[in-house]
Amino acid sequence: MTLNNIDKLGFATALAEARKGSREGGVPIGAALVYHASSAEADCVVLGSAHNQRIQKSAPTLHAEIATIEDAGQLSADVYEKSTLYTTLSPCSMCAGAILFYKIPRVVIGENASASTGEEEWLRSRGVEVILVNNEECKELMRNFIENKPEAWNNGSSS
Repeated sequence: MTLNNIDKLGFATALAEARKGSREGGVPIGAALVYHASSAEADCVVLGSAHNQRIQKSAPTLHAEIATIEDAGQLSADVYEKSTLYTTLSPCSMCAGAILFYKIPRVVIGENASASTGEEEWLRSRGVEVILVNNEECKELMRNFIENKPEAWNNGSSS
């Protein structure tokens, strides 16, 4: 999958967050929310970004997508409706629910091999455009984490 320049910015931001989570010893999943005022590159802005902090903060719901929405702050509905959420791993049910709740129309996913549970189809069935990148670095970050910390991964740490 070839990304346009706006998608490259959003995805690079999410991937940087995943790397940060990995360095902290947490689940290496990152996300970013990018607002598109128009299709022009100059009219986009990263509203928020974050990484999964379930381990670092002992917070079971502090997944990357939820933390990113929190980082973006309280926004008007029309801003969410003109934004794309970038995430390095396919979102879990909780995070997919937040995407639907805030009416985010587009999600770009780094990889889904480590945790594909059907939420992509659920999002699509609700009108969300879902784009899978199949990024090798995302896969490698997750592979390393799962191999080195299987107990943490198997304890509900996705997204």
